[in-house]
Amino acid sequence: MSDDQPASSPAPSAPGPDAITFERIRERAYELWERNHRPEGFEIEFWLLAERELRKERERRKANDGSTAPEPPSQ
Repeated sequence: MSDDQPASSPAPSAPGPDAITFERIRERAYELWERNHRPEGFEIEFWLLAERELRKERERRKANDGSTAPEPPSQ
């Protein structure tokens, strides 16, 4: 490979079902903004709140998935 050709990088993989995507954060932030009567100048606060809520929901789902696994039979 010559120096003027860029090295190949792996193709980006599709986000998993549990991924917190830009689109999901945007949608949640918009919902929060509307619920709070559309105040001006709070874009970052609503974005961060939306991201925080989505992360907590994801953690809660993971915790529930782990706790609902069947326990191994006792001997």
